[in-house]
Amino acid sequence: MADKKRIGLLTQIIIAFVLAIIVGVIFGPDAQVVQPLGDLFLRLINFVIVPLILASLIAGSASLGDIKALGRLGGKTLSYYIITTLFAVLIGLGFGFLFSPGKGIDASAISGDIPEANETDGIIQILLNIIPTNPMAALTNGEFLQIIFFAIFIGIGITLVGEKAQPVLNFFNGLAEVMYKITGIIMKLVPYGVFGLLAPIVGEYGLAILLPLLKLILAVALGCILHMVVVYSISVKKLGNMNPIDFFKGIMPATIVAFSTQSSAGTLPVTIKRTEDQLKVSPKVTSFVLPLGATVNMDGTSLYLSIGAIFTAQLFGIDLGFIDILLLIVIATLGSIGAAGVPGAGLVIMTFLLTALNLPLAGLALIASVDRVLDMFRTATNITGDASAALYVDRSERKHHHMEPLSEEA
Repeated sequence: MADKKRIGLLTQIIIAFVLAIIVGVIFGPDAQVVQPLGDLFLRLINFVIVPLILASLIAGSASLGDIKALGRLGGKTLSYYIITTLFAVLIGLGFGFLFSPGKGIDASAISGDIPEANETDGIIQILLNIIPTNPMAALTNGEFLQIIFFAIFIGIGITLVGEKAQPVLNFFNGLAEVMYKITGIIMKLVPYGVFGLLAPIVGEYGLAILLPLLKLILAVALGCILHMVVVYSISVKKLGNMNPIDFFKGIMPATIVAFSTQSSAGTLPVTIKRTEDQLKVSPKVTSFVLPLGATVNMDGTSLYLSIGAIFTAQLFGIDLGFIDILLLIVIATLGSIGAAGVPGAGLVIMTFLLTALNLPLAGLALIASVDRVLDMFRTATNITGDASAALYVDRSERKHHHMEPLSEEA
């Protein structure tokens, strides 16, 4: 145990990551045998997630004190998310044209099922769906936007009622602390979870399947890495007053968990814990910015959408005009906001985007064949973006209240 103590969590996770790749490559599909480790970890994360968000959001929004402060926080968060998403779309476009992933692939050789085109609700319906008709059902089904809405309103209600609602606030403060403690225990299992989730994926895909679509994978992977290294580094340095290396070191365990689970929502407990403990962001901010980010901030997904659309156009030799590119930018920026923070959600919006651009949906069969691998990179990017937003909002709020940043006190 003393040895394990000496090795930090980040090092343990990186060792598990490397081991998973080695085991996956050596044992191929037989690596499936370690899947239960990953499933156990995912179940533990899912078990903690809803009570953690509910309790911390209610406590957080009640402690903000007034609706004006909440509005200010929401405005900063959403502006940050939309601006970074726009950068991601532009990087995706650049990498799509730079790598030309769809050229040189024989479109007639496409086999495989084309994913079903899901009808997406209109924007009005999406906005109306944020309001739960049954809060208990929202909690049961893990509807994150509805849970956020419910929790914020309870928090505002507690503030408006004042003294009489103190016992309710004490309960949720206590529940938040309890869930936080449980998350701390689950965090110790992260390396096992990463190993159990990653090895079967590497084993299932192998390297041979990935070769024909290597350019597509590289375009998405390098685009995501560039977005993280450039956009988030600048944001962290300029807006968060933090050394980007410290930031990436602090958030890396959450990034690796996101990479392994392909679920922004599933990574949330790890993201919250690392952002508070390592980046020294106040719980008031994390409880609001991070659950919202896991639901609406999808920089990696937007980048993937723009590359996927260009890939499909190149695959079928279709030239996209200026208006098409503008439409692509708008849909990839706003469409990702409607994506749920669950694995594979990007593929649903990709269907919508290709339909809007009049591109053949047959291209989806190829994208779907490596979607799991692409999902890893985009989810890791999404989570890292959420943390950078929390850092920015936290430092900006401190300035607003003329407080010194925590990092300087430490």
